[in-house]
Amino acid sequence: MPAEVIRGREWHGRGVSLFGWSNEPDDSRQPPLISEEGGRVLGLNGHLADPADAPRLPDDTVGGCFSAWIARDGELTASTAINRVCPVFHAETPDLYVVGSRALLVHLAAQPVDRIDHDVRALQTMIRQGFFLSDETPYLGVSALRPSSRIDIRGGSRTITETPLPEAAPAPTSARRKRAAIAELGDALLATVAPLREAGEPVNLALTGGRDTRILAALLHAARVPFRVTTNGLDTHPDVILARQIAARLKVEHTVIAPPQTAAKDAVLVEHPLSRAWETLRTCEGMTSAYESIVSYLPYSGKPTMSGQSGETLRAGSLNLLQTDLSDKALLRRINNTFYKDEKLFTAEANEHARELAKPWQARANRLEALDHLYIWYKVGRWQASARAGSLRRGDPVRPFLDNRVVRAALSLDQGWRLSEEVIYSLILRFAPELRDVPIEGKPWRFAERMAARRPRWFARTHTPPAHLPTPKTGGGWSWRTSPGPALTDVLREQVLGGLDALTPIVNPDEVRALFADPVVKKPALAWHLYTVSTLLTGLYPGKQPEGLEAISVSRPGV
Repeated sequence: MPAEVIRGREWHGRGVSLFGWSNEPDDSRQPPLISEEGGRVLGLNGHLADPADAPRLPDDTVGGCFSAWIARDGELTASTAINRVCPVFHAETPDLYVVGSRALLVHLAAQPVDRIDHDVRALQTMIRQGFFLSDETPYLGVSALRPSSRIDIRGGSRTITETPLPEAAPAPTSARRKRAAIAELGDALLATVAPLREAGEPVNLALTGGRDTRILAALLHAARVPFRVTTNGLDTHPDVILARQIAARLKVEHTVIAPPQTAAKDAVLVEHPLSRAWETLRTCEGMTSAYESIVSYLPYSGKPTMSGQSGETLRAGSLNLLQTDLSDKALLRRINNTFYKDEKLFTAEANEHARELAKPWQARANRLEALDHLYIWYKVGRWQASARAGSLRRGDPVRPFLDNRVVRAALSLDQGWRLSEEVIYSLILRFAPELRDVPIEGKPWRFAERMAARRPRWFARTHTPPAHLPTPKTGGGWSWRTSPGPALTDVLREQVLGGLDALTPIVNPDEVRALFADPVVKKPALAWHLYTVSTLLTGLYPGKQPEGLEAISVSRPGV
């Protein structure tokens, strides 16, 4: 972001210095960027649900989305919340401990010379998945602190302590116990939005016909927080149809933003991949693939906004939601494929490293729990933590599903019960019973399908949710990212094959060449991941922004 919008503060004590930077225009958010109270100095990345909880940090039970730095003379503590979406990175030298929220900055501060050393072996997971499935970073010697962990530096020594993620209780077997469990999670959600009553203007909620934004609309309604909703799409799309119904039932303003209509959308012009990769590396520090669309910079806005991002936390995580077969064998296969997919592409050393990273998760007897926790540790704690850096340049959206107390309460509920979607459905009705007969978009509620199959017809008619509204299959799903065409493939191929020497410690050159053998690459996401790592290792960033690159035309297949 532009240097003129950044402000900083610093504190220096005996053997300890604390620096903070922000693009927020002032300290209206409390606590401020760096504050002193009770003989200690607090630096906060993110926000607390209740600023009055600041003296309790570090504390696993504090609500909010944050990481915290606490300094005194000769002492420094840094801690992560349960999903580490506000990350803490750390490095050690013979003379210095460096801890911070930006991995590259930590690396540069710890380097004895003005040079970047990449951890090439660690980047094998970036190529497989487009994000990190470990506590490694692209930078040698820099690690990410785990969820619910703290690093303490005192008297010239460092200790790291970790609080395990909550163990889920067995699924409740009575209606009373179900209500009690859901009430605890509901109360945690309500606490995240209660401060918004004093926001001074309505929250803008991006609403669809799906599950995760619907619960947020119900939540704001129950908390009596003023809000309005916005939906992108055509009037005939289920998202718009259902969002209109929800807005009408809850009596809130609803705006529909129709996509631009063109006469013949047979091709699109896209920015050159080198420009896209430079911006992604700059924003996400080599921990998110340029395949992803990172939110671009806009001047910071304090207007409250909300979306359903990470709502899968209430439904046992996206990895479990991908499963239709819940057998032990199938769930173990999901774990394995998550860590070491595309094995032929990689060197034996890279595959061995991937298998070592997978072992602790393979050893877990409860596969649903393993995949649930994998989602929190890596899909949220590494992928989303990195990609979120883009949106934070524009503001700090309210994310109830990322709140420390909400995640803790959700993980305490049985994974199978959450995966059935009964929990999220019950929460919606608890917050807004007015939505009881509004259909859901996409697939039916999972628990409703099971009930309908096992119970008499009269029971299903009176006790199950209304029928779902399927998403229509149209040609509108085409994307230049997933259908890159020959021109864009050529650019990706030229960079990856031209810089193949930088990748050979972790990939097999012949397999990479085979990947790009066709005029249009058949695995575009993998190609983008390779491209991102190649540009990182060949020195695209840090460096001057690429200039003079022409946009590339990508034609729609079959047009």
